[in-house]
Amino acid sequence: MSTQAAAHSERYFVPAPSVWPFVLTAALVCLVAGVASFLENDHVGPVPIFIGGVLSIAVIFLWFRDVVHESEGGRYSAQVDRTFRWGMSWFIFSEVMFFGAFFGALFYARSLSIPWLGGEGTKVATNLFLWPGFEAGWPSNGPGEVGGSFQTIPAFGVPLLNTILLLTSGFTITMAHHALKANRRMICILWMWATVALGASFLWFQAHEYLEAYTELNLTLGSGVYGSTFFMLTGFHGLHVTLGTIMLITITLRLMFGHFKPDSHFGFEGVAWYWHFVDVVWLALFVVVYWL
Repeated sequence: MSTQAAAHSERYFVPAPSVWPFVLTAALVCLVAGVASFLENDHVGPVPIFIGGVLSIAVIFLWFRDVVHESEGGRYSAQVDRTFRWGMSWFIFSEVMFFGAFFGALFYARSLSIPWLGGEGTKVATNLFLWPGFEAGWPSNGPGEVGGSFQTIPAFGVPLLNTILLLTSGFTITMAHHALKANRRMICILWMWATVALGASFLWFQAHEYLEAYTELNLTLGSGVYGSTFFMLTGFHGLHVTLGTIMLITITLRLMFGHFKPDSHFGFEGVAWYWHFVDVVWLALFVVVYWL
């Protein structure tokens, strides 16, 4: 390769201006506004949720398409690859902080607020004058018994099954990665479809769990501090699994079209990193939210 060609191959690729970030932002605002209105029982119907959801998914796939064309067009140099790795690392770090905030809220409510309301330590007056007779315990919907009595979901039922499913999916995507590096594409594709099936199964069982919680256990977002923290943590994790499953499907289809090489496949690796992050978060959720 000539010096000029080598310099060209290392040139940093700057994509053309794109409309997708703005369209996706508008779609997400529409979706979030619709969901927020629905939760406040002041919704104007499912139209904003439907429009925002459909438009978000469409934009994601169209944006994926543009990125795939850039990648397969040979526009990414080694420096671009390193930038992608740093970008994905910081993105996952931001996601760790995101879930850390919710875990922190759960810790504060469970280990500090509820005991204080029960009169622990120097908060005896709070219990005697504000909430006499309230006995601190977890799970709790607070001294006001917001939302009425409820039952919790046993840890060693659907949550344990979902734990097994996600841990197994972590194994299958790792095997797919090894197969790709060994240039065994068909084996890689089979492992990837197994990972997709496991992710979809997780979402199916979580939807069943939510339905049971609302219809049989009276465990809802309105069930005081326990209900709100439970659904915020598990719900946002479920959203991440949904997005991860979409990415897994996209990567698997790309593999079927002959994309990625044994020595150049960060698109695959980035999705694998994200999926392992989802696995780790679920393990923490299973232990802290369901088990303890």
